[in-house]
Amino acid sequence: MLEGILIGLSTAFSVTNLLMVVGGCLIGTFIGMLPGLGPMSIIAIMIPVAISIGDPSAALILLAGVYYGAIFGGSTSSILINAPGVASTVATSFDGYPLARQGKAGKALTVAAISSFAGGSIGAVLLMIFAPALASVALLFHSAEYFALMVVGLSAIAAFAGTGQVIKALLMTILGVIMATVGEGALFNMPRFTMGLMDLQSGFGFITLAMAMFALPEALYLVLDPSRSKTEGGTNEIKDLRITKAEAKAITPVIGRQSIQGFLIGVLPGAGATIASFLGYAVERNIAPKEEQEQFGKGSVKGLAAPESANNAACTGSFVPLLTLGIPGSGTTAILLGALIALNVSPGPRLMVDQPEIFWAVIISMYLGNVILLILNLPLIPYIAKILAVPRNFLIPFILFFTLMGAYIGQNNSTELLILVGFGICATVLRFADYPLAPLLIGFILGRMLEDNFSRSMQLYDGISFIYERPMTLGLLVLAVILVVLPSYRARRARARAEGVADGD
Repeated sequence: MLEGILIGLSTAFSVTNLLMVVGGCLIGTFIGMLPGLGPMSIIAIMIPVAISIGDPSAALILLAGVYYGAIFGGSTSSILINAPGVASTVATSFDGYPLARQGKAGKALTVAAISSFAGGSIGAVLLMIFAPALASVALLFHSAEYFALMVVGLSAIAAFAGTGQVIKALLMTILGVIMATVGEGALFNMPRFTMGLMDLQSGFGFITLAMAMFALPEALYLVLDPSRSKTEGGTNEIKDLRITKAEAKAITPVIGRQSIQGFLIGVLPGAGATIASFLGYAVERNIAPKEEQEQFGKGSVKGLAAPESANNAACTGSFVPLLTLGIPGSGTTAILLGALIALNVSPGPRLMVDQPEIFWAVIISMYLGNVILLILNLPLIPYIAKILAVPRNFLIPFILFFTLMGAYIGQNNSTELLILVGFGICATVLRFADYPLAPLLIGFILGRMLEDNFSRSMQLYDGISFIYERPMTLGLLVLAVILVVLPSYRARRARARAEGVADGD
């Protein structure tokens, strides 16, 4: 571990990689502050740029910097204008915006910056400690276990879907898996579902699909719903960035608890920073004394520190399954997984052994990135706020240009542009119908790996006997069933209890 850390330090502190960390953090911070345009869109757009760099370490450090920079910067618009930049900062606006309305915008931004830094830093330390342990356990996994693990990853999406969205999330996941079957299969090198088109022989391009799911719908959504580009109210003058000793004492245990909880939630495949931030807020509200509970939603510093610590720690935690097991912990890390594969890097238990400079450089760069974000954000808060006055309509042509160019450069094939527009329109319709798009992309990414490992296991065991012959495989599949059934069971129990109370009245 010490040798790996030293390798990571030498790689992360190279001039190129330092520039990548700073550049990624800057881009992520600015994108995160723009309401609605989250890290998934910008990472999808920047994948061709990262691939063109050539060095996998530098490329992943850049994309990771954009990811946690966007999570870090998303709190700014949540606090100042009640317009969350990314989904994971929605909970930040619950108490951040009321604080800004009370003339404490500077204090709110300071609490958010310190909580984000602490959450990200604690997450990076936990990643450094636990990732090697997880990797050593993962070495026990064979094709059968990896197949079961992919099933767990897919089923976990349902468990962590929003209220009333379990069925929608499952449908989108299944659709993603179906789309992954287009092209040549792992078992037989025969084209499937290509409709006779040679361009579909190798399946749908990941870059095209990622941009069609996230970047293009954002532009179309703005055109179809102009009210999205308008924000009510302005930003007050930002002053008094200091927090009192009493406030520091109040938020310290909150940051500690939610950094650990957020990291653990981020590690779970299918979870992510959004789930972590809402759970963090809910937990702190429930354990707070009754008089403090009443302050939540009205300008509580605890209510602001909890989601900010949790979402940044979860952002770091999502790299554990990505780097050690090769499965994404969130929609954004699903895009990062595709970028790694495009760079000929195979994330999994062997990554730490075969390419330690990539593994450790990313972890070291995360801590470095959090320090840079804190240095960048505190003095630049008054100036950064002015960017929010730019009408979002000006973003539309830039989003469209980079999306189309990225898809074309990724495959160097004009057919990709037609696929991009077609899927982009479908994704926009699904978004209007309130269908989550991240499960589709996770299904697409995991679907191919699921099929490859299932085919390999079938060949090794001459059938499906590996399911009950290997205890770990059976255990993981049982866990997958529980993850699918449990949310529905809980919802039915809650409904039955509510009906019983209503009948009693």
